[in-house]
Amino acid sequence: MIGFINRRFEDYMVERKRYKNRLVTKDGRCNIEYGNVKYSNRLYFLADFWTTFVEIRWRFVLFLFSASFTLSWFIFGLLWYWIARTNGDLTWQNPPSDHIPCVDNLVGLTTSFLYSLETQTTIGYGGRALTPLCPGAVALLIIQSLCGAIINCFMCGVILSKISLPKKRAKTISFSDMAVIGPKNGSLSLSIRVANLRKTLMIGSQIYGKLLRTINTPDGETIIMDQVNIDFMVDAGKDNLFFVCPLTLFHIIDKSSPFFEMAVDTLHMQEFELVVFLDGTAESTSSACQVRTSFIPQEIMWGYNFLPIISRSKEGKYRVDFSNFSKVVPVATAHCAYCFHNIKGHHHHSIDEHDSQGFEVIEINDAPIATKM
Repeated sequence: MIGFINRRFEDYMVERKRYKNRLVTKDGRCNIEYGNVKYSNRLYFLADFWTTFVEIRWRFVLFLFSASFTLSWFIFGLLWYWIARTNGDLTWQNPPSDHIPCVDNLVGLTTSFLYSLETQTTIGYGGRALTPLCPGAVALLIIQSLCGAIINCFMCGVILSKISLPKKRAKTISFSDMAVIGPKNGSLSLSIRVANLRKTLMIGSQIYGKLLRTINTPDGETIIMDQVNIDFMVDAGKDNLFFVCPLTLFHIIDKSSPFFEMAVDTLHMQEFELVVFLDGTAESTSSACQVRTSFIPQEIMWGYNFLPIISRSKEGKYRVDFSNFSKVVPVATAHCAYCFHNIKGHHHHSIDEHDSQGFEVIEINDAPIATKM
């Protein structure tokens, strides 16, 4: 029992360390904070109040939703109370029996608040009603109706915008937890798998990457977040992906690739973060969205390839087996990119092997041994 708790605690600390060292988390959030921002600069968030309201957390939206209506009812209730008091309609003012009030049955602060609520929400219970003898009351009724309509439109727009944010569509785009390095089409490639969990397409999908690392320039300057472009492609190219089924994206490791100088025994000692972006437009809503994830050296497996997951059934339909989405198979791979291009037969074989039943539909000669990532 104690050993199990210790292992769980160690795993938690490893995951926490990985999270702290990331700029982009696995689910696409940016792990960054801003300090020493001048107070005057914060006022720009209020100037762009619409974006501020859409981006704040749901708890604050619900609080502002409740507070805006309640406060407006109370403020206009005070104004109705002031009109009634000016006209001598209140109970403590002892109005004569033939007195005609501005609002029937408005005799105190509580009834003023109730009349304000009924007016702005257009409930109209019938117990309190405006008489045509007070022009100021008629003007206040018009002003409150307009203010209520504006608050309704604004708050409904904020809630609808938050519900329909493009990043919600990104929740149904899934990347593999690990990236792999292995031979593909005669080249050494870094591969990542991505899947669209909805049947609706992502139109005009494009994928690219950024390698983030800390470097020291010849001038002695330290660049904390140096960015290097990483090109990804599929067999059909890299632009306008036909993203109807899971795709395996690969980056060719050649002399121009920042991975060219790495090797199987030095990869996990490197300090970098590979951030992968997928941009596209949702077919059903026509809203553009971006999906992000990241990989650190400990999440890149050298000497593996992904198992196939697409097959055709006997009825002629295409079938995607997501049980193999995050499964890989060890393959003979050179120890480094330089070895792959210059030294024939210099291969590295993974010894991290586990039994698996593989993919049942596709026939694979000499069935490989699969590893669950």
